[in-house]
Amino acid sequence: MREKVKVILWGLGLMGQGMGNMILKKKGFKIVGAIDIDTNKVGKKLYEVLGVEKTADNDVTIVNNPDDVIKKGAADIVLLATASFTKVVYPQIMKVVENGINVITTAEEMSYPKALDTELAEKMDKAAKENNVAILGTGINPGFVMDYLVIALTGVCEEVNKIKVSRVNDLSCFGKAVMEEQGIGLTKEQFIKGVEEETIAGHVGFVQSFGMFEEAFNIKFDNIKQTKEPIITNVPRSTDLVDVKAGDVAGCKQMGYGYIGEDVFIEMAHPQQIKPEMENQGTGDYITIEGIPNINLANTPEIAGGVGTYAICVNMIPHVLNAVPGLKTMLDLPIPAAILGDVRDLIKK
Repeated sequence: MREKVKVILWGLGLMGQGMGNMILKKKGFKIVGAIDIDTNKVGKKLYEVLGVEKTADNDVTIVNNPDDVIKKGAADIVLLATASFTKVVYPQIMKVVENGINVITTAEEMSYPKALDTELAEKMDKAAKENNVAILGTGINPGFVMDYLVIALTGVCEEVNKIKVSRVNDLSCFGKAVMEEQGIGLTKEQFIKGVEEETIAGHVGFVQSFGMFEEAFNIKFDNIKQTKEPIITNVPRSTDLVDVKAGDVAGCKQMGYGYIGEDVFIEMAHPQQIKPEMENQGTGDYITIEGIPNINLANTPEIAGGVGTYAICVNMIPHVLNAVPGLKTMLDLPIPAAILGDVRDLIKK
């Protein structure tokens, strides 16, 4: 049997720590490096930050300089959980790739990067091929529940006339970056101004999901529209990272519409907020496909966003290691599946 799959964790927020803990529960992995900019973590042992017992597979010191661990031959793959936007993670990805290491990133825009930045996508694809590695961006959404899963469901349809997708979810498990992107804790006026000035990103991913739909269905949308509205709380809500007063913003309701001609072909609804149960709001994932046959899928409560994101990243590791070199999307790779045995048995190279 080949040696253990060597992993470097870059970014040790909630998603990075989740990936680290999951990897250590699986057979056939070894964490060989960890990178973060948080001064409270740098210099500590990874097992201390993860809150687990010291083993030979987690006994690494967290560094803030990527050059200390991103080196040729140092790892098989880097799990990158640092930011949401392609332009931010691009130099990080290129550093990894140029050292001959595969990479999976949680950056939402990287789920379908050519949707917004064809030039950077082409550069990453070229670099990956030249260095014989693969790049993948994925997560719970975009990357699975509101796009990939929808596409898979249409595989049993003779015709598809319209698609509606809704994800009502709890943001409480996510980190500071997501809270800021959603405008949580702002006043209503600050939120509206932030949307106008484009400092409130809301859900990052609708554009990427629409790009996946276009490729999968071999269509071209004539128009794509998005709207963002604040979810105002009537009661105080708090997480470990943010306290929201009654009357302020606890989340963002985002809508996306993909038009073919004058008609909406795909409608996406994504109200996200912290602690929705404080106002008796349930969570769930809902997919309606109007066609032959009609399909109505409802999952309640939601597929948990935190676990879902770090789990799909870890579970895609063997597929990325087996992939033909280049920049990949979820459409290019085999279906995601839980790693239940030794990961080394799944690697063909």
